[in-house]
Amino acid sequence: MSGLTHPAAWVHLDWVLIVVVGWLLIGVLGVFALRRFTLVANVLFPAGGLLSLVLLGLAWSAAGSGPEVAVLPIGLPQLPFHLRLDSLSSFFLMVIGGVSAGVSVFAAGYFRKGAGTPPGLLCLEYHIFLASMAMVVIADDAYAFMVVWETMAFSSFFLVMANHRIPEIRNAGYLYMLVAHIGALGILLCFGVLQANTGDYTFANMRAQHLSPFWGSVAFVLALFGFGAKAGILPLHAWLPEAHPAAPSPVSALMSGVMLKVALYGLLRISFDLLQTRIWWWGVLLMAIGLTTALFGVVFSTVQAEMKRLLAYSSIENVGLMCVGFGLSLLFSAYGMKALAALALTAALYHLVSHAFFKGLLFCSTGAVMHATGERSLGKLGGLMRYMPWLAWPTLIGALACAGLPPFGGFVAEWLLLQSFLFTTGLPGSFLNMLVPVVAALIALIAALSGFTMVKYFGVIFLGKPREEKLSQAHDVDGWERMGMLWLAVGCVVLGLFPNQVIRLIDPVTQLLVSAGIAQTVAASGWLLVPVSIERASYAPAIFLLVVMVCFGVAYLLVRKLYSGRTRRAPPWDCGYPWQNARMQDTAEGFGQPIRQIFQPMFRMKRELPTPFDEQPVYRVTIEDPLWHWLYLPVAALVERISKVIGLLQQGRIAVYLIYSFVTLIAVLLVVKQ
Repeated sequence: MSGLTHPAAWVHLDWVLIVVVGWLLIGVLGVFALRRFTLVANVLFPAGGLLSLVLLGLAWSAAGSGPEVAVLPIGLPQLPFHLRLDSLSSFFLMVIGGVSAGVSVFAAGYFRKGAGTPPGLLCLEYHIFLASMAMVVIADDAYAFMVVWETMAFSSFFLVMANHRIPEIRNAGYLYMLVAHIGALGILLCFGVLQANTGDYTFANMRAQHLSPFWGSVAFVLALFGFGAKAGILPLHAWLPEAHPAAPSPVSALMSGVMLKVALYGLLRISFDLLQTRIWWWGVLLMAIGLTTALFGVVFSTVQAEMKRLLAYSSIENVGLMCVGFGLSLLFSAYGMKALAALALTAALYHLVSHAFFKGLLFCSTGAVMHATGERSLGKLGGLMRYMPWLAWPTLIGALACAGLPPFGGFVAEWLLLQSFLFTTGLPGSFLNMLVPVVAALIALIAALSGFTMVKYFGVIFLGKPREEKLSQAHDVDGWERMGMLWLAVGCVVLGLFPNQVIRLIDPVTQLLVSAGIAQTVAASGWLLVPVSIERASYAPAIFLLVVMVCFGVAYLLVRKLYSGRTRRAPPWDCGYPWQNARMQDTAEGFGQPIRQIFQPMFRMKRELPTPFDEQPVYRVTIEDPLWHWLYLPVAALVERISKVIGLLQQGRIAVYLIYSFVTLIAVLLVVKQ
């Protein structure tokens, strides 16, 4: 290794590599302890979580420092691994370390004996997954990037297939791997364009190339396609609602909370760092795709009746909102409006880290509910707050953060994004000035529907009466699970209460990518969050929380203290029908029916209607993704027909194969002669 400027600059990158090697060693130890469940659960997974905390601290200390580079001679001859740790890499390493610390500790209490893959092998796959994600964000050449990118894809594939004996899980895993490889092809072609026929695939060489607007646009579209397939943007989202329900909950938490962000890292790295050109329509395209993805995801999440599928569609929605922020930043940057580009990019990155924490928390909560009840359908749950009271509170924090309500990080991110749209009146062109406010209005609609979804998620699971008798046997989470979820819940609260401090960590990233930041503006306002100026808008999370606490305190004093002697208990009014039970309360399907009616053209619905002659009448509505039938199934049928035609060439006769070789040789000679 050799460093830049001074030897001390190497300390962070060296230690990041040590953390990566530590994860790999933990995975290898898992293989030697293949079926020693206690050792894997109580020692190896917590050790992995401890290394995640170390990575978080390293990335935090490296944020804002100069770039550090290294060359590892572990690749092919003349193709070593080039590594680089800069502000963008440090930020994403903080996300990886912060979220995986909580998820790893939760996993120590989550995994059970005899559940699919042996625990030691699961430990190996899990920690290879962590190591590969960390390596992706510090890779500094196309070769190293693609090697660790594919390692990330394969390790996550095996994690999704943990319970591979179930046919639905195998199908979900195959679909995930198919889309992942299609996306990888787009990324590979993008790198081919970026190196501009120089033969040098290092990112330093790509930064030095000044591509024409045409080839720059080709590279951007290929990057959007390749990384969008991994991030779950439309129409490449089909794997996500299938893989998340199939994977174990800690794996779902990592995939949604971290892996999707690694894909967005790749899009940022190419769009803002490697490409020296910025064209306005790139931002418009990214905003349009992001808005469509967000609206599609939130509408489908409102009508889901299965917990993990609901959260998967919610992740699609949030990825779409992040892409909207990236697109707006590209648009501002193309017109030289650096301060506003920094504001939009800050909003998107704030949403990114907030989503990582609250979605990781919600997937862990879902896993705890599934273990305690054996159910994943919302229609068979209810009233779990009385049996799992500890779990209900961190779940409520995650749901409120996901709904974009103050004083949590989700609100800060969406508030900053909406503030970014309020300053778009300075864009040249009446079309853009007319279009962008419409996008802002749709974002407000998406935020409202997201709140609706979280009310449904938390209310149907934890409130009301239990819909099944066996729910009374549900047990609360254990020590490891509590520690992991508490860490993620604290992250949601910290991101909401200390936005100015978080923006200071984001500022080096915006300085690197758009040559501007908003940290100085927000630092000058003290505890107020002021993105541009105090005259425009401000938000005080600490004051908001204080007012909420005062209101709760006053209500408690009035109800429990001043009126405690005058209260009496009586059954509520039963509308003249005293025989009420859990079947009469609102179901998940009934809760989402208004949305289903309003957005009916977006769904492909199948209704199973009862008849008067049915002994056990059943009414069932099945909602399917129309893109699956309009796009994926026709493409699959076309590929099958082409495969059958190509299969005719394989006759199994040596004479036919010799004719193929002879014709190919003649064709090559004719081409060479010309």
